[in-house]
Amino acid sequence: MAELSAMLKSGPVVCAEGYLFECERRGYLQAGAFVPEVVLDHPGVIEELHREFVHAGSDVVEAFTYYGHRAKLRVIGKEDILEPLNQQALSIAAAVARETGTLLAGNLCNTNVYEPGTPAARQAQEAFEEQVAWAAGAGADFVIAETFSWLGEALLALEAIQAAGLPAVVTFAVHRDGTMRDGASPEEACRQAEQAGATVVGLNCIRGPRTMLPLLRRVREAVSCEVAALPVPYRTTEAEPTMQSLRDPQRGGQQAFPTWLDPFTCTRQELGEFAAEALGLGVRYGTVVRPVPVRASRPGPSGTSPGPVPPRRPPRACRRRPVACKSPPLGRLRRPRAGSGASSARTDRTRRAG
Repeated sequence: MAELSAMLKSGPVVCAEGYLFECERRGYLQAGAFVPEVVLDHPGVIEELHREFVHAGSDVVEAFTYYGHRAKLRVIGKEDILEPLNQQALSIAAAVARETGTLLAGNLCNTNVYEPGTPAARQAQEAFEEQVAWAAGAGADFVIAETFSWLGEALLALEAIQAAGLPAVVTFAVHRDGTMRDGASPEEACRQAEQAGATVVGLNCIRGPRTMLPLLRRVREAVSCEVAALPVPYRTTEAEPTMQSLRDPQRGGQQAFPTWLDPFTCTRQELGEFAAEALGLGVRYGTVVRPVPVRASRPGPSGTSPGPVPPRRPPRACRRRPVACKSPPLGRLRRPRAGSGASSARTDRTRRAG
């Protein structure tokens, strides 16, 4: 199995994310709480979603442990499922990674309790340490630490990953004011993460392609390590730079986050254009935070346009040219079985239609 650094030297690495939103769309978890109990309740759903991500072009299978840390589960009174949830998520991801020849990534995220100089900072550190230990035990190739708005919290996560001897991808979520909660700029946060030993640093979530690109340019100039870019697939603007700040004019200016974001969705072409621009900046790790457009976000060989398919080509049937769908002649329709009232009713409707 190739290591992350080696893969990045040979070309861009795609890591598909967005499990929370995709599972919410499918009705398997609740928006707002976003606790990944679906890992325990419907493991088959997560296993198939991992496969869909890889099929769409992802080089990495990321264990769905986002918001599966002790601080989050304590809030809802479910600390008892903490270890089973993490172990199950890692087991599912590891099986798909082995099956598909992709990298296995553990996952850490912001705790929402961290505050510098308080006991909560230690709680966050302990939460990271136990999640990293489970990831290492499952054979993770590296660990992703993501969506941090506090630089200090991100550095605690990185410290835990390094203590386990694993490579780290550290990404920051930059809110509307454009800085980290502790006052650092995004590029300074990335610089400090690089100096502390991160293999890849960058930005993920919250900002869409249009409002992430200017920050990416600054990050790329500030660091010498590999840079990550994982925007949300929404049309954020200078006036509304994050998905949380988007307001829908068709609904009287109501906030679109978290469940009314569909009208703001980027097209695949827009995502491909973002990928090409990011690659032009030297950003070689990333994708968009949603599975469907992943293939469109993989740059082509020239770096100027999205490639038509990922390196691991999908099954042949998926590559056939689309054809117009034609209804079969009535004579070819399967006749309903005799004696069924419902079948007789369908027969009568077919005859009337003819």
